[in-house]
Amino acid sequence: MHHANHFYGHAHIMARYVGLPEPPRIWGYLQHGWNMYDGFAVGTVFAARYPKFVYSHACARRGWAFGMRDYVVVGAPWNYLLQMEKQDEWAAADHKREGTIVYPFHGWEGQQVAGDHEAYIAEIRETEGDVPITICMYINEYEQPRVRKIYERAGFRVITHGKRGYLWRDTDTEFLYKQLAEVRAHKRVVSNRMTSALLHGALAGAEVGVYGDPMELGDDHAILGGAHRPQALYPEFHQPAVPHDVAREISVMELGADQLLPKEEIIDLFGWAEDFDVEAHTAAEPSYAIDWDAFARRFREAEDFPSARTDSDVPRVRPKGGF
Repeated sequence: MHHANHFYGHAHIMARYVGLPEPPRIWGYLQHGWNMYDGFAVGTVFAARYPKFVYSHACARRGWAFGMRDYVVVGAPWNYLLQMEKQDEWAAADHKREGTIVYPFHGWEGQQVAGDHEAYIAEIRETEGDVPITICMYINEYEQPRVRKIYERAGFRVITHGKRGYLWRDTDTEFLYKQLAEVRAHKRVVSNRMTSALLHGALAGAEVGVYGDPMELGDDHAILGGAHRPQALYPEFHQPAVPHDVAREISVMELGADQLLPKEEIIDLFGWAEDFDVEAHTAAEPSYAIDWDAFARRFREAEDFPSARTDSDVPRVRPKGGF
């Protein structure tokens, strides 16, 4: 199925969760990153009647609002990774965490990000104080010496978690494992925009924060809402130090951390069972038959109905035409 199912090693994490050495094809589309749209990249072409596996009900509701259908909530692969890596036990052991890891808002191969990196560095120093700083760049910026060296010259440790992959090639299947190791090593996880990395960090017990120049993505899609939509929806998430309970509540809601499914259900939903029933897992084709009764109602005179005003019993009459 769609190559984005393998981004960041997501398909491999889900395969490991159910006990498979390699991921078979997923019968549908697996969300590969958090966003404020329908859960998928703008312009994704969906084959009709295949399920869209998304992180949360919040994402599914946004997708429905944009006219999408056939959503199935399974939770983010990050949740399953935390389960397999025994996050609760790790947190209970009270490991030492030090410093801050920063995830600057990034572009990708098709869109470049532009902003004032020097100003962002100054704000990081002022906000974080004298602590070890790690800058984690996406591979797109990491492989641009001009951008990477700005942070290196500032004395920061600069790393990348690897490549997400494209067309089933160059996928770093350890991407999220590397992220988990770094998040566990740091006390704080911050960015200049609300991102998947911050939601991941909050679920892994780190303090999170958002501040600094949000930067601009070249040829950004207006429907995504830029930096303004998440700010409007979650203003409490946009501060240098988000209260832990607030960060966790929002992260659970957006990543579906309370939606962890048993492995048998994942096997069934993803089409990984030997006796997988294609028809049973294909959304019903919409009916194009004309409902003549509904059509006729449009031309009937509507009945009287009471006024919506609570202080009046005066009936109001809808005009002819019904709908």
